[in-house]
Amino acid sequence: MFGMAIVFFRVDERIIHGQVITRWLSEVDAQGIVAIDDQAANDPIISKVLKGAVPHGLKGFVMPVERVAKRWDDIVGSDKKYMVVAKTPATYKRLIEAGVDMKAAFPKINVGPMSEKAEAKSVGPGANVSADDMDAFEFLSNHGMEIYFQLVPDSKKTSWAEAQKVFG
Repeated sequence: MFGMAIVFFRVDERIIHGQVITRWLSEVDAQGIVAIDDQAANDPIISKVLKGAVPHGLKGFVMPVERVAKRWDDIVGSDKKYMVVAKTPATYKRLIEAGVDMKAAFPKINVGPMSEKAEAKSVGPGANVSADDMDAFEFLSNHGMEIYFQLVPDSKKTSWAEAQKVFG
């Protein structure tokens, strides 16, 4: 049984930005965003900018992994519907390692932009995945999460199985 409070998990290195706000929020009918990123949560300026990008009337939170893990029951028990966004798949891996049952809340992770970086391979438009990213995605998949790569709702989806083929 999925918790009603989480309606979408996304990996997006830009965390909260135009595509998330204009396309995904309405697509998944979220009433707020929980951004999980240690660096952003601990930098008051970045945190304020990210929260400021959330449309008026919607809730916006920027929290480190540890705080999200501690408050997980409150998040999934909320009467509001939230989109959860993390900069990297490793962030979600850390959440599960901290005891969070992501699959029970919502069983899929959408992957958006991941910039080109050394030794990364392209697994879809705008999705450049390193070996470390692949390890984190594999961990998430092994914990019951369905992973797919898709920039915006009406763009092509690349499945986890297709992405794995790129790495051989």
